[in-house]
Amino acid sequence: MTDDERVVSVEEDLREQLAAANARADENYNRFLLAAADYDNFKKRTERDLRKMLGDRRRTLLERFLPVLDNLERALESEGTGGGLRDGIEQTLRGFRSVLTAEGVSPIEVEGKTFDPHIAEAIGTAEPSDGVPDNTVVQVSEKGYMLGDELLRPAKVIVAKHSDEALGGL
Repeated sequence: MTDDERVVSVEEDLREQLAAANARADENYNRFLLAAADYDNFKKRTERDLRKMLGDRRRTLLERFLPVLDNLERALESEGTGGGLRDGIEQTLRGFRSVLTAEGVSPIEVEGKTFDPHIAEAIGTAEPSDGVPDNTVVQVSEKGYMLGDELLRPAKVIVAKHSDEALGGL
């Protein structure tokens, strides 16, 4: 085999290798395009499913409040002494509490306990009665609520604080 024949043979081998590499590159590029399209479809489907799930959840929650609304309307329509109105309002309050409990909402009990700034917001102080130590919650102005293990709304409270005069200027 002459040098020219060897060069031609090497060129043919290189062309075959280049053609095979180009075919693999085209195949990989097509796979990439397919994977990108699959991912895009997955992302769109997931977003659509999430919107539907949130919409369904919202609808369910709102449907649960409708009987509470009905009870309020009945309470306002009642004629007679305050007993019927009071009963209607109490029933409405029970309805609201029931819906909130079903949603995982629970009130935070803080009255009589040591003030905890993680679950309560002090909106004032008051001179405590005898035997009540400083930093004890003596009054709840607005209830706080938990949503599962998360704070939904802190309680607004009045905290016991002895005045300086009562302590002899200490």
